[in-house]
Amino acid sequence: MVNNNPWERAQKQLQKAARYIKLDPLMLAKLTNPDRVIEVSLPMKLDNGEVKLFQGYRVQHNNIRGPYKGGLRYHQDVDMDEVKALAFWMTMKNAVVDVPFGGGKGGITVDPKTLEELELEKLTRQFTGKIADIIGPQKDVPAPDVNTNPKIMAWIVDEYSKITGKKQLAVVTGKPIEKGGSEGRTEATGLGGVYTLLTAFQKLNMKPKGMTVAIQGFGNVGLYVAKFLQKTGFKVVALSDSKGGIYIPQGIESVEEVEKCKLEKGTLAGCYCIGSVCDLKNIDKLGGKNISSEEVLQLPVDIIVPAALENVITKDNAAKIKAKIVLEMANGPTTQEADEILRKKDVLMIPDILANSGGVTVSYFEWYQNLNNEHWGKEEVFKKLKVKIEKATGEVFDTSNKYGVSLREAAYIVALNRIQKGN
Repeated sequence: MVNNNPWERAQKQLQKAARYIKLDPLMLAKLTNPDRVIEVSLPMKLDNGEVKLFQGYRVQHNNIRGPYKGGLRYHQDVDMDEVKALAFWMTMKNAVVDVPFGGGKGGITVDPKTLEELELEKLTRQFTGKIADIIGPQKDVPAPDVNTNPKIMAWIVDEYSKITGKKQLAVVTGKPIEKGGSEGRTEATGLGGVYTLLTAFQKLNMKPKGMTVAIQGFGNVGLYVAKFLQKTGFKVVALSDSKGGIYIPQGIESVEEVEKCKLEKGTLAGCYCIGSVCDLKNIDKLGGKNISSEEVLQLPVDIIVPAALENVITKDNAAKIKAKIVLEMANGPTTQEADEILRKKDVLMIPDILANSGGVTVSYFEWYQNLNNEHWGKEEVFKKLKVKIEKATGEVFDTSNKYGVSLREAAYIVALNRIQKGN
């Protein structure tokens, strides 16, 4: 379906916001396509002697405000339209939260599960060599994304440093802490989402206590959103992963215990915890119910948090959503048609480019610490993150009121204003 093509959706979002601020046509033209799309060929001999050809790529969308910034994904089903959209969203996200980066995205078309660790390292180092002249602390700063992690970032730093002849920690972010990574990076995206929601509550004169929340996705982002929301007084009633979910209307007692249960069992399903005892047998005592990942979004709760995949809120399920607030922690979880349906229902959409910008904000802190030879403690990182997110959320709310537009449109207007000024 045309409207669910992420690149076409990104273009429409850009055009719409550009009209409000009479964006300079030349600037609009610059943002309508990436500055550069790099594709590299990565032939490699595997341990079993077989020769395989992999493709690597990097989309550099825009660098008016600073070096390109965005993740590297290792995935067999890379779709260039999706990658271009993600690079564009990074440009917007960095401008909304006011960090001095542009947007980029890239990776390798590979299923990393089919390679041994040494093969993966060899492939990563070859890729680094092929893109070394277009990345760098002041050019383009990659980070982890789907199927990549701190270890892979450390290989890139090592290889890039060998190529350039000097140690260059700031060439990527998301590194292991002992190799120049930032404290608090693991929790940053989830915590940033919670700061966004709390600031929205202040703007709306609402109190968190007792507000019910259902979260789709229990990976790194969903887990920390759930943990921090529970600590702040929200009542987390449902959690799901790709294999299913749990729903306890009176509230999940401890997200930490559910996390331990999932680690042991490999799935959330059946993690009904009373104290430290987690078992499906507790379901009746807790008044719980097993639900699918799709059903999580349709529960009778105050807030839903899509924190997994894109295009999960569509024209087919938008009318069934009962929540009054959607906190978009995934990238592009809501299709355009669904956006319109929810707007007519007066559902408050807190858009992805604002809600999940905590991760890239702490990536910026990591880059800054590397360049200035500093190391901040976790408390300091969280304090600085809070200031950034509260300021950005406040600006988006003010812009929404000024132009009489949705928070999503307001976020784009804030971003485009910054980009237009070039600072």
